[in-house]
Amino acid sequence: MASTDQLELLFDAGPAAQAGGNTVVIPTPCPDALPAGARWREVPTEQQVIGFLLLRSRRRSIGFVVTDDGLRITAPNWVTLSQIDDAVREKSRWILSKLRDWHARREQLALAHTRWQAGGELPYLGRRIVIGLAANQRAARLEGDPAADGAILWLPLPPDAESPRIRDAAQAWLQQRAGVLFGERLAHFLTLTGLKIRRWRLSSAATRWGSCTSDGCIMLNWRLIHFSQDIIDYVIAHELAHLREMNHSQDFWTEVGQILPGFEAAKKVLKQHDPAMLPRF
Repeated sequence: MASTDQLELLFDAGPAAQAGGNTVVIPTPCPDALPAGARWREVPTEQQVIGFLLLRSRRRSIGFVVTDDGLRITAPNWVTLSQIDDAVREKSRWILSKLRDWHARREQLALAHTRWQAGGELPYLGRRIVIGLAANQRAARLEGDPAADGAILWLPLPPDAESPRIRDAAQAWLQQRAGVLFGERLAHFLTLTGLKIRRWRLSSAATRWGSCTSDGCIMLNWRLIHFSQDIIDYVIAHELAHLREMNHSQDFWTEVGQILPGFEAAKKVLKQHDPAMLPRF
């Protein structure tokens, strides 16, 4: 048994997420093509701007549903746009919670069905990147805006490369990016808090996102690179908080909140993802 205590962030660790403190913007993009009879509308709320498809019908009340196109609202013909906007603001927390759950389910499904071939997609920092093969390249590179879906990860492989080679090349690039980005975010929070660690490294743990020992050694699951920066920041803040509180008491969660205000939304999203369900590399 190791001589130092160690606490791990399991995928379902910690108490239930608290209400409020939501600083994470949930994407609500307009679809490329609107369904027949629908119009696109955006409403500023206390949390963020919420975009939705609006359809009119003969129903008696306003209906809210999350579909593959995002939020869809069906309203009676006699209800004014102002009344619809007010209803969106009134239910904004519920709407954003449902949208967040929908994004998490879609992301989990995509992770489980990664195709290791040209044109295959995989999540990177919360967005979709497309696998491309280019034998004339010397190293992997990302082409396009990583903050938007559709950027291309060019791998230095021939067009007829087999799936295992593509998978291994993608893994190497993702791990390299994880090492760089996680190191930068760790440095940011260490400067912010004045905390010090002994060392840190990437892990490939099957059941935990991160861990921290009592002597200041931190491990971060490299698969976090699939998720947006707010999720990565939450795991880092979680592990750094263990430098002061080697437990999951209320004092610990208070410490997490001091390091990363509004962490609850990211924590809730992460609870829906099991590292064991990520692609097998």
